[in-house]
Amino acid sequence: MSISLSRKQELDDLCRKFRMDLIELLYSIQTGHPGGSLSVCEILTALYFEKARVDPKNPGWEHRDRIVLAKGHAAPMLYRILAEKGFFPVEEMKTLRQLNTRLQGHPCALETPGVELSTGPLGIGLSAALGIALGLKLSKIDSTVYAVMGDGELNEGTVWEALMSASKFKADNLVIIIDRNNVQLDGTADEIMPMGDLKAKLEAFGCEVFECDGHNISELCDAIDNAKAVKEKPAAIIARTVKGKGISFMEGESAWHGKPIGFEEYKTAMAELRGEE
Repeated sequence: MSISLSRKQELDDLCRKFRMDLIELLYSIQTGHPGGSLSVCEILTALYFEKARVDPKNPGWEHRDRIVLAKGHAAPMLYRILAEKGFFPVEEMKTLRQLNTRLQGHPCALETPGVELSTGPLGIGLSAALGIALGLKLSKIDSTVYAVMGDGELNEGTVWEALMSASKFKADNLVIIIDRNNVQLDGTADEIMPMGDLKAKLEAFGCEVFECDGHNISELCDAIDNAKAVKEKPAAIIARTVKGKGISFMEGESAWHGKPIGFEEYKTAMAELRGEE
């Protein structure tokens, strides 16, 4: 185990806090994307609070690791974690998706401290992350680029072109983390576009592939360590997750990709997250 049991508990507690704050926020503003934000919580927490090299006091630090949230609709969870890390005040979360906010519906690198790439159109994030990784190599900067992707995003052909290029150019400073929640906007991944054996596909495109429970911080940290140790090729982590994780009526339901939260749903969700009967 790469982290202690006490540290794992601290990070698990943070994730519960992030989920509760997310639901409070999305209920209050009646907009946003709960499902995919909830599924990516542990992935982003493991990166920002345990594994990635970032400095909130110096967001443009040349030797930082770069975290690219390719699945830009999960911006609410990214923002909450950036705020907790100290990139901007937590109180600013109340401005999410409001007029003149820095916290737009999808991440904007020009406006929001800590955001590495403006994302939203699915399929562009990995190509850009690869470009960043290769640029760092040319500059001889020893930093890692993490591309956090949704599995629905893998429907895009540009993703596979980027994978071929990453393999060709031996981008071993690129770690791809796939939020494998098996649900997207209009239904399950298998209904929309079956991926078959995803591990075999990624391997065929030149990646070293690791799999883990995407809601287990310890497993995620171990997988990240293993991925960073790979040489001469890109590494990919298939993190098995649940869309809407932590809230029973949201789990695995495509309707909660971007549905507003009603009052009764809000009460039920908060009770479940608090662990109440």
